[in-house]
Amino acid sequence: MKEQLLKFCWDYVGEKSQRLKNSHADLQESLDSETKNSTGDKHETGRAMVQLEQEKLAQQFMELEKIKNTLQRVDVRKRTETIGLGSLVRTNAADYFIAISAGAFKQGGKPIYCISQEAPIAQLLMGKKKGETFVFNGNSHTVLEVG
Repeated sequence: MKEQLLKFCWDYVGEKSQRLKNSHADLQESLDSETKNSTGDKHETGRAMVQLEQEKLAQQFMELEKIKNTLQRVDVRKRTETIGLGSLVRTNAADYFIAISAGAFKQGGKPIYCISQEAPIAQLLMGKKKGETFVFNGNSHTVLEVG
């Protein structure tokens, strides 16, 4: 199951990477058309706006690299009793895979939420073991299983 969850996360990263590459290509096309078609102040404003978008995109590419680095550190074969990066955790409220924030993996029954180590609930789960409890949003949760 953890292998499928890791693949789900990598697929999420691949899709995000493709979207960013498409946005980059669109911005480059916009920049080229601004250079060819505009003159004066309007031209400078248009170019500046495209360059701001390119800077935002560069930030998103850097974030994506951090996410990839995190995923590369996930070892799905590693078995521990303590919750950490790569753990599949079942609680009385929901199931979590601690890796990156990639949404809900749905196969069959209950969804498994792929969350990053920085997520508030992940912060509460880290270091816990089977049988331990924690409070999240005013509700008490129990760790039922760690894989």
